[in-house]
Amino acid sequence: MAMAASVSSALFLLLLLPLLPSLIASSFPTLQDPELVVQEVHRKLNASRRKLGFLSCNTGNPIDDCWRCDAAWEKNRQRLADCAIGFGKNAVGGRDGKIYVVTDSGDDDPVEPKPGTLRHAVIQEQPLWIIFARDMVIQLKEELIMNSFKTIDGRGASVHIAGGPCITIQYVTNIIIHGVHIHDCKQGGNAMVRDSPRHYGWRTVSDGDGVSIFGGSHVWVDHCSFSNCKDGLVDAIHGSTAITISNNYMTHHDKVMLLGHSDSYSQDKGMQVTIAFNHFGEGLVQRMPRCRHGYFHVVNNDYTHWEMYAIGGSASPTINSQGNRFLAPNNRFSKEVTKHEDAPESEWKSWNWRSEGDLMLNGAYFTPSGAGASSSYAKASSLGARPSTLVSAITSGAGALTCRKGSRC
Repeated sequence: MAMAASVSSALFLLLLLPLLPSLIASSFPTLQDPELVVQEVHRKLNASRRKLGFLSCNTGNPIDDCWRCDAAWEKNRQRLADCAIGFGKNAVGGRDGKIYVVTDSGDDDPVEPKPGTLRHAVIQEQPLWIIFARDMVIQLKEELIMNSFKTIDGRGASVHIAGGPCITIQYVTNIIIHGVHIHDCKQGGNAMVRDSPRHYGWRTVSDGDGVSIFGGSHVWVDHCSFSNCKDGLVDAIHGSTAITISNNYMTHHDKVMLLGHSDSYSQDKGMQVTIAFNHFGEGLVQRMPRCRHGYFHVVNNDYTHWEMYAIGGSASPTINSQGNRFLAPNNRFSKEVTKHEDAPESEWKSWNWRSEGDLMLNGAYFTPSGAGASSSYAKASSLGARPSTLVSAITSGAGALTCRKGSRC
């Protein structure tokens, strides 16, 4: 009986063998081409993302993935305020206020600015989200002194603030500057300038920065194009903190970014600044950034040009450099990324500067220092770094974007 059953089973298997390929194919058709399975999964994921709208566009840039997916961005402008990251992530700007449309590019009277001008918009007391009716070049007569809870949003127009004094963020909070070209900024001052509907006062000579942050907090400067200013492109001093400088394209300038007023100004010890996803491009010399006293997270930036050095500092700042790409110049004397300023090695060797996951090209090198105190670097950490190999993709949209209504930026 047992032998007969075994023979029967063997015969059944022999008869079944020729049919197995077709049976398997009909039961598991996706096994025929694994690549097709992967493609189908990606197709479904992308379809889901399109339906969800606001979720990731897969660029790897967390700020852009938050809002650039939305073809209706023009109707949802204030949602941008929820996309900030880093130490300035709580800067809401004018998110909770009305939209103010700038219709007049003039700046005839810094004391009594006309309604419809940028100066009239930024001095108001209430939160405002400031946009532009058309392309315009705004040549300011004096510093543009901003009031708290304001957003300057250049999306949908080509807006240049150029050829005169530029933007001052002094002792105010919650400022967003996005999507504008800021260049050829000059000194201003020795003049009366209004800073609120109820107050104007005498201004001494200004430095000529693109954006000057003086005792300001919760500030986010994103997707702007900077070049060729009298002093710094973006400077933050005198106790400023909670700042993110992201997605900007900076070119043709000497002293790019100063963070910290002076070695003796100890009030800057609490400063926290995130420098993320920026492209430091052609014609730059130094200070990308130059830091004093505080905590600085330099993450996923693309450094393609410098003449002297990229990152420097003095007065014992903590610098946390992560996932950046540093392409050194051909000059063999300028390969070093870092510059420990105004101190002998016996002093700067205790400053906490580290490079983690940075990509060093064309002989670039970073000189670390300090014992690497974890508590210090915790205060200089503001977001998770992506691999440096992704920096090119993450920073590909740096600078002011060309955004058209009805389509993604």
